[in-house]
Amino acid sequence: MNKVYVVGIGPGGEEYMTRQAIAAMERADVLCGYTVYIDLVKPLFPGKECFTTPMTREIERCRWALETARGGRTVALVCSGDAGVYGMAGPLLQLAEDYEDVDVEIVPGVTSALSGAAVLGAPLMHDFCVISLSDLLTPWEQIERRLACAAAGDFVVCLYNPSSRKRADYLRRACDILLRDKSPDTVCGWVRNIGREGQQHKILTLGELREESLDMFTTVFIGSSTTQIAAGRMVTPRGYEAKQQ
Repeated sequence: MNKVYVVGIGPGGEEYMTRQAIAAMERADVLCGYTVYIDLVKPLFPGKECFTTPMTREIERCRWALETARGGRTVALVCSGDAGVYGMAGPLLQLAEDYEDVDVEIVPGVTSALSGAAVLGAPLMHDFCVISLSDLLTPWEQIERRLACAAAGDFVVCLYNPSSRKRADYLRRACDILLRDKSPDTVCGWVRNIGREGQQHKILTLGELREESLDMFTTVFIGSSTTQIAAGRMVTPRGYEAKQQ
């Protein structure tokens, strides 16, 4: 069967994977993915053939998966989080136009916005948006516009890729943009190594977040004007309590 499963594995631990994701990897003849992600799933499938590439080789990885499937083998292309959220589903489907004989199935997973929110409480109970601060594929000017619009609309904002060695000041710059429309007392939070060894989290204000030193393994949550701390957790009310009054 000429088939590629594009599989979201969540944070990487078996307890975070859907049954659909595990079944797809069990059915696959070969697992394909970024080296770090394959290392997370290999212990669950001992003896399973694996093909890995380093970061920045995404297109090569997708093309290899399609070529291998065209040759009659079933491939599971593995992504962390959800395959369709900053994952491999998009580029693989774009390439798949040249592989009409290959069947592609997208298998969803738990993205960092959801798994991180669960650690902090319930920050995404109302309207929210997700923005990556990585300008590797998106111009910083466009990221700035999106941040400004999100702040003006009073959205809860979830930030992926908040900082790196080359982008050490990007989180601070993002906070400065958000502070144009958001109070420095806005409730925020961050979670590092979600669902993995060494998981850490913190609830703080937007003013305090501006001074934090975070990394690419951290997901950041900036609340709306209604976000509050309840029972020690970060909560954005949906309005149920007001409706019952």
